[in-house]
Amino acid sequence: MAKQAVQDRQTSIRLACEIFSISETCYRYEAKHCAENEEIADWLVRLTSNQRNWGFGLCYLYLRNVKGYRWNHKRVYRIYRELELNLRIKPKKRLQRERPEPLVVPAAINAVWSMDFMHDQLADGRNFRLFNVIDDFNREALGMEIDFSLPSARIIRALEQIIEWRGRPAVIRCDNGPENISGLIQAWADRHAIRLDYIQPGKPQQNAYVERFNRTVRYEWLSQYYWEDLDEVRLFATQWMDHYNHHRPHMALGGFTPKQRLAMAA
Repeated sequence: MAKQAVQDRQTSIRLACEIFSISETCYRYEAKHCAENEEIADWLVRLTSNQRNWGFGLCYLYLRNVKGYRWNHKRVYRIYRELELNLRIKPKKRLQRERPEPLVVPAAINAVWSMDFMHDQLADGRNFRLFNVIDDFNREALGMEIDFSLPSARIIRALEQIIEWRGRPAVIRCDNGPENISGLIQAWADRHAIRLDYIQPGKPQQNAYVERFNRTVRYEWLSQYYWEDLDEVRLFATQWMDHYNHHRPHMALGGFTPKQRLAMAA
């Protein structure tokens, strides 16, 4: 309005600024196009194209903590909004409930592991299962075993393979599934001086770390594609685990990746 008053009514800049209560610096300011804005926009488009369920928070933390860019979050968010990349989330009517007690974060690696099962289908309709193991300390994915059937003996073999390179955990938290409560796995845990910490039936929040990991697996890749065979699923799982541990920022870790959190504790 001040510029229009100067142009149309031949008002002086000083008087126009006084009338509209703005400074002369503000009047003369002209936004300069910055090449960095194009770089930010390019990064945001690539991230949201490759990671379709990433919102602004994960995109910003990835650029800040993983890639090392020092761009201000307000600047990145402004460009994010201009590109109309906002995730549209339909609000749901929710019932109020008591907040569950948060799990205690272990003080060191291998203090507590969490393990759980998932399931999905191949394109031909055959069901397969996933056995996931994470370290609660830094939420690192330690292993994902995938097959049509995963009996207790197979679970023991998968755990022993992880222990060979990671070390032995003091506690493994799990639910009361038939594989976990079998005498075979309980005897194995006793031999290795590992305590099996069973959650209460119907209380998955007591195993919240691996349940949250399962959700990430489900929404980021498992439910995104039709899988032709198990080899395809195993290859994708291996590649995704490497991305999850080294490149994906984790909100519960302050926006850092599991490997970065592990390096901080070293």
